[in-house]
Amino acid sequence: MSEDGERIGRVVVDSALAVHRALGPGLFESVYEACLAEELKQRGLNVERQVGVPVVYGNTRLEVGFRLDLLVEKRVVVEIKSIDALASIHTSQVLTYLRFSGLRLGYLINFNSTLLKNGLRRLVL
Repeated sequence: MSEDGERIGRVVVDSALAVHRALGPGLFESVYEACLAEELKQRGLNVERQVGVPVVYGNTRLEVGFRLDLLVEKRVVVEIKSIDALASIHTSQVLTYLRFSGLRLGYLINFNSTLLKNGLRRLVL
C-alpha cells in the first residue's frame, strides 16, 4: 500500500470518528454518507458519492448497478452501513468493489455501533 493511500485512510478513519461522535448511532446510511463526504471535503480531500462501477463480462462492459458509497481521492473506497452487525457478505461486497474498480484499499464502516472501532474494517486487495 502506498504512503499516500495510508494517509488518505487515516483521514477517512479520523473523519468517520468525528461524524460518529457528532451524530451517534441510529441514523440512515444516507445521512452518514452525506456527513462523512462533507467532513472529508472540509479536510481537503476530493470525494465522489455513489460512483458507478461496471462489470466486465467477457468482452462486454455491463452497467449493473454497483455503486461505491464514497470514492476518496480516486484511491480509497468507503462503504457505509447502519445495521445491527456487519456480516461476512459486507466484507465480500467491499472486496468485490475493489476488484472491479481496480483499487486496493477500502473501508467498511458501520455507523450503527456504540463504539465505531467495533464497526470499522480496513480491507486491502
